[in-house]
Amino acid sequence: MNRLPITREGYNRLRAELQRLEQKERPKVIQAISEAREHGDITENAEYEAAKEKQAMLEGKINDLHHKLSQCEIVEVSQGSADRVTFGSTVDLEDLDTGEEVQYRLVGPYEADLAQGTISVTSPIGRALIGKETGDDVKVQTPGGMKNLEILNVRYAAKS
Repeated sequence: MNRLPITREGYNRLRAELQRLEQKERPKVIQAISEAREHGDITENAEYEAAKEKQAMLEGKINDLHHKLSQCEIVEVSQGSADRVTFGSTVDLEDLDTGEEVQYRLVGPYEADLAQGTISVTSPIGRALIGKETGDDVKVQTPGGMKNLEILNVRYAAKS
């Protein structure tokens, strides 16, 4: 099985979410099921059905997090300047077609969130950036079409 890279911060966030679900949410759902049972016949009890459905969804999330954590390998990220784009790099890019500037931090697939400025090293743009340097032009086919990008800066720091 291939291990997937993850930053220590990303791993810690997944662990914290798992603990929250197991230690706080699971007991609430169990309590809701117990209270619904006390209302009598469970065959026509909407509260019971809703609580059981919530329990199934919660257990699915918990199992998913256990699976993700078992596949991860923490990769320590350097701090300071960088010569080349690697896992954990923060990269300032210019879209050469539109002039738009964006900033991405390359992280593992389980912690990528475009809204937060993080992209997966396994995404098309992430794969295209790995190993490149400041000043390099990068052409990459994305689901939205061909992108022509220039690397403006590479560093090892969280997105600011």
